[in-house]
Amino acid sequence: MPPEISVVIPLHDEEPNVVPLHRELTGVMRTLGVPYELILVDDGSRDATFARLAEVHNQDANVRVIRFTRNFGQTAAFAAGFAHARGRFIVTLDGDLQNDPADIPRLLGLARDQDVVCGWRKNRKDAFLTRHVPSVAANWLLGVVTGIRLHDNGCSLKVFRADVVKPLRLTPGMHRYLPALASRLGGRIVEVVVNHRPRRFGRSKYGLSRTFGVLRDLLRLRRLMRQASDPGRPVPRLYEISEVLETI
Repeated sequence: MPPEISVVIPLHDEEPNVVPLHRELTGVMRTLGVPYELILVDDGSRDATFARLAEVHNQDANVRVIRFTRNFGQTAAFAAGFAHARGRFIVTLDGDLQNDPADIPRLLGLARDQDVVCGWRKNRKDAFLTRHVPSVAANWLLGVVTGIRLHDNGCSLKVFRADVVKPLRLTPGMHRYLPALASRLGGRIVEVVVNHRPRRFGRSKYGLSRTFGVLRDLLRLRRLMRQASDPGRPVPRLYEISEVLETI
């Protein structure tokens, strides 16, 4: 049977997180009682992330692995996952174990009546001055510019109806604004508080510079929203795939 739910996760140098992430996700997804797939995108990792992904693929027919030729960034990884997703609902989350898979069933329950369900990390486990405070300011400005007022655009834990996110023509950095972009194709958006956990392994790959990038994007965001939902616009080439592991 084709999957009802596709879970898309970008990973870059997340070797120690792969196995516990797969274990947690599998435990949660099996409770749902519907067909699902896990699409794990290796975004040019330099450690043994791909080797760990190959291991979980060999153990689990629900796992599909996409490997990039090099690091193309989070937007590219999400775009590749969306392009390969076969489910009616697409769940996104990070591969660093800070998003809690236990929240997924609750978000999926809301997705039956919504186009996009967004996680809100109300009690963030990040540095207050360098991550939390700039995020509050950036989210407020994004709400003013786009009209989509969310507390936490940056939370990767989201659920989309596939038909509002698969057609998007994404450009680099646009994963930060997926709810606003998807609103052009479906305007029912809801936000719900989710659990946010401290990072167990590795280190964060994002810092204060990302907030400055958001501020630059605000000047062109309305135009980017129109372009992303324009079916006549060519699909940008965001990534190059080295190999795909999947069970036929």
